Amino acid sequence: MVAIFIQSADAALRARIFAGMQRATKPGGLIVLQGYRPEQIAYGTGGPSLLDNLYTEAMLSEAFAGWQIEHFAAHDSVIEEGAGHKGMSALIDLVVRKPS
Repeated sequence: MVAIFIQSADAALRARIFAGMQRATKPGGLIVLQGYRPEQIAYGTGGPSLLDNLYTEAMLSEAFAGWQIEHFAAHDSVIEEGAGHKGMSALIDLVVRKPS
């Protein structure tokens, strides 16, 4: 399952989305997630304007506790995805495997 920039959800909806992703993933399957970190607000190059909608390492670690981490990285990278998402961006990537 892949979830790229699905950050329009508040905390309660995000919890339901993550839980649904986890239920829908088969044992041994992967979830690939990319989103913006709180530092993105200072860049102003797209993404959510609400701090609560941005991902932190602690939030994602808690949400996917018990899953095997295959890749987990916070980084700043240039994104060129049209006028709404263009320029240096504060990103976080997570790839987790559902326990068998």
